[in-house]
Amino acid sequence: MSVAGLILIATALCVDSTAGASLGAVSTEGGLVEGKNHRMGLFHSVDVFKGIPFADVPARFEKPKPHPGWDGVLKATQYRDRCLQVTLMQSGSHGSEDCLYLNVFVPQGRKVSTGLPVMVYLFGGAFLLGASNDLSFMGNSVYDGKEMADRGKVIVVTVGYRVGTLGFLSTGDSRLPGNYGLWDQHAAIAWVHRNIRAFGGDVDNITIFGQSAGAASVNYQMLSPYSEGLFRRAISQCGVALSPWALQRDPLGMARKIAERVGCTQEEEGMAACLKMTDPVALTTAGKLALSEMGKDPVVYMLELAPVVDGEFIPDHPSKLFHNAAKFDYIAGSNSMDGHLFAGMDIPSINQKHKTTHPEEVKELLGGLTRQKGTLAVESSFATYAGPWGSDPDQATVKKTVVDIETDFLFFVPTQIALQLHAKHAKKARRTYAYVFNMPSRMPGFPSWMEADHADDVQYVFGKPFSTPLGYLPRHRTLAGHMIAYWTNFAKGGDPHRGEPVPAQWPLFTNEGNPVLLINNKMEAGSVQYNMRSRYVQYWSTTYVGLADQAP
Repeated sequence: MSVAGLILIATALCVDSTAGASLGAVSTEGGLVEGKNHRMGLFHSVDVFKGIPFADVPARFEKPKPHPGWDGVLKATQYRDRCLQVTLMQSGSHGSEDCLYLNVFVPQGRKVSTGLPVMVYLFGGAFLLGASNDLSFMGNSVYDGKEMADRGKVIVVTVGYRVGTLGFLSTGDSRLPGNYGLWDQHAAIAWVHRNIRAFGGDVDNITIFGQSAGAASVNYQMLSPYSEGLFRRAISQCGVALSPWALQRDPLGMARKIAERVGCTQEEEGMAACLKMTDPVALTTAGKLALSEMGKDPVVYMLELAPVVDGEFIPDHPSKLFHNAAKFDYIAGSNSMDGHLFAGMDIPSINQKHKTTHPEEVKELLGGLTRQKGTLAVESSFATYAGPWGSDPDQATVKKTVVDIETDFLFFVPTQIALQLHAKHAKKARRTYAYVFNMPSRMPGFPSWMEADHADDVQYVFGKPFSTPLGYLPRHRTLAGHMIAYWTNFAKGGDPHRGEPVPAQWPLFTNEGNPVLLINNKMEAGSVQYNMRSRYVQYWSTTYVGLADQAP
């Protein structure tokens, strides 16, 4: 062989050696799986396994069942279909009923990793849409776990679960009990607990985390008696089980609406049987949001497909189940303007510079949000929010107030209540932490007063500023580094500021002082607020709750 040939071989060997270790084929309960190794830098890489089945193709409106397994080696190199769902614009459907798959991201160094903490992610999407590989940004899934796994030295798992009609339709009884999507999540977490050691994970150190509907799902998994022993910690980003959009209180009424849309007009027994035999695409599209039919009701009340109290997985109202969450460490938080996404649809003028938002519109919005309490609630809530305006409020004040109302009602206050309940019930040595993410949104065209909108946080947790640097500035990479460090430090030992360096200490949440960490790119020692928005927490959690419900 020529000298040039020897040099090429030596160079290739050298290049391969700098990539670090790799798992190769991994033995799981269903069979062997083989992923792909992605180099992240000198002597470190991430093994990525895409599309591993954690359950069989689910039967209609039934709990998931174990996968039968496969022969040979499963090439886990492609994401699988999302669960059958409506499209983002509600104009059709896509996906498949064969959708219960998960993806695993394992960081590697010079040696094959062992004993790593594990973080299992549940995606958001209003229980209506979404996927484990959703929201492609500059060619990459936002939920791609390579950066988080590599920088945080944790295994990241993203999972698929049923959504929309096929995931959450219920008659409120045993005929269609509902919560199929929650059972899918549970099956995925249980699969991780049984199999993750083969990937180098610590089965006794699993954290579940999620955003929006995924965050509420995380909370539900904590509250369910079926989660005993499956995970140790949890993080809810912008949603809890107590959020008004996270529980369907009239499942039979919703089932009748869907049944009428697909022609199942029989009485209850026949209706359930008919729904089970109806074309799945027709069922799915029957659950879409009828945006063209929006009336005066706030858009949140169109989100009708959600978990239910089924007497089994969720045996009681979520507020009465926090004793089940006592054994988990918990982080929960919201974005400073989480409600903007909804407010912009309910009162479009808030985003239109030359359009006026009138106080009467604010009162109408409050009337819609508080409809179960009647006129007294409208007057008291309007006084609470408009009181600080003065006699001649400027438009920025009025428009920002609209966002504050929906943020408080839908996200911030329910999260504060969930944190208080967790802190009250948490067993000794179990920790509770609260945050508000307030990095200004990067979306163009928003008002100058705009801060963090719903879902703005996800890109930073998953390290998008590192994987797609051309789309971000240095301050965004600073923030992503902070969030990955806090999240993965917490996953490792339950303490978000012990491990990788972080810019500010994060005090434990207690019911005295209610400390909240403000997360942004300019964090410092003083980035903590106490009794944040206490006037509004007090109103919604005490004054409003104390008002009598009005007859429908």
